[in-house]
Amino acid sequence: MKTITIKNYGGPEVLQLKEMPAPLITEPLHVLVKVKATSVNPLDFQVRRGDYASLFETPIVTGHDVAGEIIAVGEAVKNWKPGDKVYYPPRFGSQGSYAEYHLTEESSLSRMPDHLSYEEAAAIPLIGGTVWEMLVVRGQLKKGDTILILGGAGGVGTLAIQVAKSLGAFVYTTGQHILHEELRKLGADVIIDHHTKNYIEEIQAHTKGKGVDIIIDTVGGSTLSESPLALADYGKIISLVDISRPQNLIHAWEKNATYHFVFTRQSRDELHHITRLIESGKVKPVIDSIYPIEDVQNAHYRIEDAKRSRPLFGKIVLSL
Repeated sequence: MKTITIKNYGGPEVLQLKEMPAPLITEPLHVLVKVKATSVNPLDFQVRRGDYASLFETPIVTGHDVAGEIIAVGEAVKNWKPGDKVYYPPRFGSQGSYAEYHLTEESSLSRMPDHLSYEEAAAIPLIGGTVWEMLVVRGQLKKGDTILILGGAGGVGTLAIQVAKSLGAFVYTTGQHILHEELRKLGADVIIDHHTKNYIEEIQAHTKGKGVDIIIDTVGGSTLSESPLALADYGKIISLVDISRPQNLIHAWEKNATYHFVFTRQSRDELHHITRLIESGKVKPVIDSIYPIEDVQNAHYRIEDAKRSRPLFGKIVLSL
């Protein structure tokens, strides 16, 4: 089977196409899936460059989204059969999805929404569980709350805007001016061009000094120390980003703020909530671009290129 392997850590050039044996069902609850599409996540390039080297042995197959079709099941699998369309995030640390076939456990599977293409479905699993964890489990977002989503144009951001709006929140986000119309279509109420305006000053002005109830951080940098200035008293800051350096949290203390740090969530239960929102028409996948799996290096260059000529908007998908 076609497989993208990582023999040595480094840049996109270390992603190499190889022919590998297809996995075999060896356990009663195993399910073998023909991967039709996967996607590119920051977690993928973090694995590729060696951020989690202590957890892996090379060669590595990364990838954290599967959309595909079941081709075989173990003898104890009762709820799935060959031909079923499924989508799910492979467990972190296990064999990834950059391959033609993926072997998983029955417990990881979710039914793919009927009206989605494989490419659309592949844009959802990892970020779906993550967004639900951030907004609902940690943020306890409810109707009437105000939320600021920093980095609204990324994979997490484009989904978070839609989920927050479906829950009845008033949504602020940041994004380049060229993307404002698209962000508005997703449900953002107020969009701040962070290249030309100070988002803290803008939030203070829009909320008359109160601040927002929840801040979602997908961008990092000094957000943890600065963003409490845009936060309401007793608000929550929920971050998906690694802490690269120590930060002064004095402004959070002044607001009685709560921080939550979320590592990507690979949860079938949380993805189920996103599936229902997709099927009800309240949420849709947002795809930036589609690359054939053989062109995975360029897909990784695109997600990491800070000077890209066309701004990133949504998920980068790999088709097989």
